[in-house]
Amino acid sequence: MSNSASPELLPYDAILIVSFGGPDGPDDVLPFMENVTRGRWISRERLIEVSRHYELFGGVSPINGQNRALIAALEEQLATDGSNLPVYWGNRNWHPLLQDTLERMRADGIRRAVAFVTSAFSSYSGCRQYREDIERARVAMGDGAPIVDKLRVFYDHPGFIEPMVDRVVLVVDGLEAAGTVVSHLAFTAHSIPVSMASTSDYVAQLDEARRLIAERVAARLGRAIPSALVFQSRSGAPGQPWLEPDIGDHLEELAAHGATGVVMVPIGFVSDHMEVVYDLDTQAVERAAALGLPVARAATVGTDPRFVSMIRALTIERVDAAMGRDSLRPSLGTRGPNPDICRGDCCPAPARPSTAAAVRPE
Repeated sequence: MSNSASPELLPYDAILIVSFGGPDGPDDVLPFMENVTRGRWISRERLIEVSRHYELFGGVSPINGQNRALIAALEEQLATDGSNLPVYWGNRNWHPLLQDTLERMRADGIRRAVAFVTSAFSSYSGCRQYREDIERARVAMGDGAPIVDKLRVFYDHPGFIEPMVDRVVLVVDGLEAAGTVVSHLAFTAHSIPVSMASTSDYVAQLDEARRLIAERVAARLGRAIPSALVFQSRSGAPGQPWLEPDIGDHLEELAAHGATGVVMVPIGFVSDHMEVVYDLDTQAVERAAALGLPVARAATVGTDPRFVSMIRALTIERVDAAMGRDSLRPSLGTRGPNPDICRGDCCPAPARPSTAAAVRPE
């Protein structure tokens, strides 16, 4: 295969989008859930219970369509700017699976690729485990497996922060135009075990993203709205400590203290997939309605052009790191951008309890 990438993107000859995966129809739901929980002590009854979330959406996870839209937008941009890198897609838990995608890449003559993981924050499940998944697939392939370098996490990159600011302002303006005074911003992210959070910068990065967005929203609106970082989608064993407070409990507390309107900001997610459309748009909205608390949700970044451009910018940064060059490395936060190449000991896996583990839809 001839490499037609622009010089600034060499030595890479492909971009690999890596995601969690999700079912494409009712018959896929249980097999998908079994893939997610393989090797863990999860009862079939629990799998069936979580699988019912998908029944509300015809057994189809929104994440797959959203990844296809992201890939199409990225391909269009690469073609427009003359980069011409092919874009591939591989998942951890459902088709197209990572190993199948890497096999196709090898057959296409791809030698070295960058991987963009659809997770903005550092943790074992959101970063290191994807690196392990990629390497496991490469080892299983043997000779000729493409080299794959993971791009850095992007929680404080302007291509992520600025679109989220726009989305929050849009919802606040809409509520207030309808007569609801927004008195609180609830920034939500997937809860993880406390033992996992303690081995990474997950909470610190989330709180930095919350601060960056809240400050810019205040500047746009001309007033500050109180905000907090809360969590959702807890799925572990009852006795295992997970990050709190839960969004539902947080809404109850806000209602008890006289909140007049709340905007939920799903900063832990880059697209409106199942844990957004079910856990927030269904469960949290129903809980808020029972409390008499006006609530609305900001959209995720999705295929915002600034977010799509960020993927190419991160690729150029990774090239600079591989070639020993400096790069601009945009970051809006005080923590600065994460390194392009993670330390070997970053985000280690926490000890897994012997009785049960997480059932994470996606």
